[in-house]
Amino acid sequence: MLHNLLDDVPQIGRLEWIGLSTERRSIIQPVSEVEVRVDHGLSGDHHSEHKVGGKRQVTMIQKEHLPVVAQLIEREEVTPDLLRRNLMISGINLKSLKKSRFRIGEVIFEGTGNCAPCSLMERNLGKGGYQAMRGHGGITTKVLSGGTIHVGDEVVFLQDHDLPDT
Repeated sequence: MLHNLLDDVPQIGRLEWIGLSTERRSIIQPVSEVEVRVDHGLSGDHHSEHKVGGKRQVTMIQKEHLPVVAQLIEREEVTPDLLRRNLMISGINLKSLKKSRFRIGEVIFEGTGNCAPCSLMERNLGKGGYQAMRGHGGITTKVLSGGTIHVGDEVVFLQDHDLPDT
């Protein structure tokens, strides 16, 4: 019974925000759309050029977790650029996608694991930022098929029968 529940994610999410870091540790710049490349990640993002392949091509954060993090560090709000993730998703539990394939717009991703916080959370969020982000860091993904994604695109879990033939 539990196995059947894990094999279906009926919610449809939404891509709320896209952020690119052009250089190591640089400020994350929001964009409304971006080209996504297989084995690279987001065009124009520092990590897409320096970490080809691998399991951490694109990072994603859950929008619904931002108010929780803000409350834990006693801030009025936390914006996605401070969290140094590439995409902010709402309406679907990202942990449900951690080991699954899913589509954002026309691009297919595969969840590869948890995205743990780094020491920059203390700098960006202040004292306690690292601890506040634990369990709320989102997921890491790799790109299975490329294309362009846009803020507002749907995020949809893919079952095996939904995947294109290879």
